[in-house]
Amino acid sequence: MKKNKNTNFEHEALFRFYEELNDFLPREKVKKSFQRKFNGNPAIKDPIEAIGVPHTEVDLIIVNGYSVGFDYKLNDGDQVSVYPVFESIDISPIVKLRDEPLRKTSFILDVHLGRLAKMLRMLGFDTFYRNDYDDPEIIQQGIKENRIILTRDRLMLNIKEVTHGYCIRSTDPETQLKEVIKRFDLKSGIKPFYRCTICNSLINEVEKRDILDRLELKTQLYFNEFYRCDGCDRIYWKGSHYDKLKKLLEKIQNEFCL
Repeated sequence: MKKNKNTNFEHEALFRFYEELNDFLPREKVKKSFQRKFNGNPAIKDPIEAIGVPHTEVDLIIVNGYSVGFDYKLNDGDQVSVYPVFESIDISPIVKLRDEPLRKTSFILDVHLGRLAKMLRMLGFDTFYRNDYDDPEIIQQGIKENRIILTRDRLMLNIKEVTHGYCIRSTDPETQLKEVIKRFDLKSGIKPFYRCTICNSLINEVEKRDILDRLELKTQLYFNEFYRCDGCDRIYWKGSHYDKLKKLLEKIQNEFCL
């Protein structure tokens, strides 16, 4: 007969998670304090992730009234409060859980977020995306280029080496876009018609006469303003692509009152 594992625990600590960190908790633990049993003295990062919250979502940990780092050793009877990343509140006097924020905001997305990648590029944000990259390649590329990892796979964000990442909650691409804009306060950084939606390179205005031989007759007749991608040499003009971009911008403006 198979024996049950020893489920006796030596210690207990009281945990409370705040704001959007509750997205990762089971219903019975949302917005309330709960006991967490444990053995030994684990680094506090371990029980936080075991509860289900990726460390990249956490910006502040208070234990018994004092801010601590991820390496703090959890003790019996500790009272732990865990807070999400702050965008508008200065928490510089307390313990930092990671290096300074990435001032040059750029992203790398997992293979399931292709439509989000295209929309981020439409708004001018530096967004690396390939649909043939596996998780280790995404993590390696993100670390190498100091990119924020966007994913719906919270386990990817539990990897120790990942310092900047966000777990996308929604399955709807437009809602995902609004999530990212709000989470990283990107409203002022929107630059439409600035980046290629296919390869992510910058696009620049080009003289019509220099690309005339690449244009269909109707395009030659009805459009005079053109742009060319520095990377893949794709030609853009303010046609249907631009109309989609304007509609997307209008939705964002209505959402964030820009």
